Amino acid sequence: MIIGVGVDIVDLARVRSMVVRLGADRVYRRLLTDGEREYCLRMHDPIANVAARLAAKEAGFKALSGSMEARAIGWREMEVVHDEHRRPRLALHGRAAERAAELGVTASHLTMSHGDTSSIAMVILEG
Repeated sequence: MIIGVGVDIVDLARVRSMVVRLGADRVYRRLLTDGEREYCLRMHDPIANVAARLAAKEAGFKALSGSMEARAIGWREMEVVHDEHRRPRLALHGRAAERAAELGVTASHLTMSHGDTSSIAMVILEG
């Protein structure tokens, strides 16, 4: 049974602007886990990969209910990781994992893509 669905799109120019204004290190440390940050910085275009992860996390917030409970979840409590086949998945930690357990989530699915101007992600939670 589907428990929740979330989708989000992030404008790359907005992320670039935030990085210029606040500094890459500050932005990345606030929004990404250590593993996500290391992954993105290895890529040809780190901004597109950061934006895809932000879209995935926003989609995850929406899939977890879209309610006030999801707003209490921090950016670093959701993490984009890859399975043994290099497919992305959303790992939940802390309050995100607690909320998923409350909802009866037993599986999650994540797809992400990015182009020249934006990144998009969709999350489906099953229970």
